[in-house]
Amino acid sequence: MDIAPSVAIHDSIPHHPLSVDTALSFPVMSHRVMLFSSPFSFSYSDVCKKLFRKWEKLDDSRFSVETVSGGITNLLLKVSVKEGNGDNVAVTVRLYGPNTEYVIDRKRELQAIKYLSAAGFGAKLLGVFGNGMVQSFINARTLNPADMKKPKLAAEIAKQLRRFHHVEIPGSKEPQLWVDIFKFFEKASSLRFEAPDMQRRYETISFKEVHEEVTQLKELTDRLNAPVVFSHNDLLSGNLMLDDEHDNLYFIDFEYGSYSYRGYDIGNHFNEYAGYECDYSLYPSKDEQFHFFRHYLKPEKPYEVPEKDLKALYIETNTFMLASHLYWALWALIQAKMSAIDFDYLGYFFLRYNQYKKEKQMCLHNLTYQSKKA
Repeated sequence: MDIAPSVAIHDSIPHHPLSVDTALSFPVMSHRVMLFSSPFSFSYSDVCKKLFRKWEKLDDSRFSVETVSGGITNLLLKVSVKEGNGDNVAVTVRLYGPNTEYVIDRKRELQAIKYLSAAGFGAKLLGVFGNGMVQSFINARTLNPADMKKPKLAAEIAKQLRRFHHVEIPGSKEPQLWVDIFKFFEKASSLRFEAPDMQRRYETISFKEVHEEVTQLKELTDRLNAPVVFSHNDLLSGNLMLDDEHDNLYFIDFEYGSYSYRGYDIGNHFNEYAGYECDYSLYPSKDEQFHFFRHYLKPEKPYEVPEKDLKALYIETNTFMLASHLYWALWALIQAKMSAIDFDYLGYFFLRYNQYKKEKQMCLHNLTYQSKKA
């Protein structure tokens, strides 16, 4: 049975300082997590035994592991355990990518998980170790970008996102989007790459231009007075899971979650229709967006949403969509320097930044048209 282990987890989540040696390359590091134990690395069974006393004396042969996903930020492992009474249970071990603390506020993430879990979102947090966490296992499949476009699933994602946006997380309600973007800019604009070819590509970037674009877009979005909500901020297909048997949809991985703008969370989600390959021909059409908006704004009576509300949210979403491109473009530059994961982050910067410039004029036209009608 794929359930959380029968371990008492109350307000005090088990913690242990064990960490994986992040000096290793990511593939070697993930292998080391599964197979070895040393002062600088540990096995998945070590983690579980240290965190959960019930499993402390179980033989390592009772633990088995398989990779759930290896994205461009984290590695997810499913750890199955045969308990002393013969029960089979499973947990998810999430190992943070190397140096992700440069772009992710782990303290903010851990605080949010508690409240989001209580509201029925994501997996339950069961334990935390040096550079990762253990969560309950969700028996469902990860979506792919094409799934998100299916009308039934799009409607369900919209309904769930509305509910997500109504979760109250204690602390400051100040939107973090532009704080994070300017922070990313400061880090991204002062990098140095050891590989000459990467340094040459990096030096083709005009950070003066990028800064001007960020500043202008912030001024533009400020005019929208968009609602501030607790946002997922990374609602790509890999963070959506579907239990086909019971037709249950799950949001997972809240590491980028923060108070932000409603339109940003939706616009960022729409950008993710393009996948890591950045095929923006897959970006949802106006009709597809309106379908999403109807189920977001009025889940119980989607076809009673006034046209003016659909048009307003369309403008809001597609303006903040531009901010999504700038956010992930700057994020990618930092990752290009810091991450050991085998991914062309530098190329990803150019894909996202060039798409931003391509979409910008259309967005400005829409906003000007709306202003004239107001």
